Amino acid sequence: MNEVLEQQAIEGAPAVVLVPVGFVSDHVEVRYDLDHEAAQTAGRLGLPLARAATPGTDPEFVAMITALVNERMHGTPPAALGQLGPPPPGDCPAGCCLARELRPTPAEPATPGTGR
Repeated sequence: MNEVLEQQAIEGAPAVVLVPVGFVSDHVEVRYDLDHEAAQTAGRLGLPLARAATPGTDPEFVAMITALVNERMHGTPPAALGQLGPPPPGDCPAGCCLARELRPTPAEPATPGTGR
């Protein structure tokens, strides 16, 4: 990430905004990597930096997660998922998603430690 900040400074970016899209809460990795290391690098480069908040305990985010769980557990109307609703039980159809492509087929046993 620090290399990206350095590149942005070289390219003349007026500022950067960090968005921790892979995280839903401010845990130690987000806090240290972004709020400490990246902030220090940006400061050294004279590059203004801001970090977008993670949803964490935002009431709307918590309500959405609650609705998703209720939809899956109780078959309530798909409010959180909209008109698409939850996926059908079992395997998704061929070509539907990357997750299907990464799953072993019945003829291909899973290899421990590879995710396949």
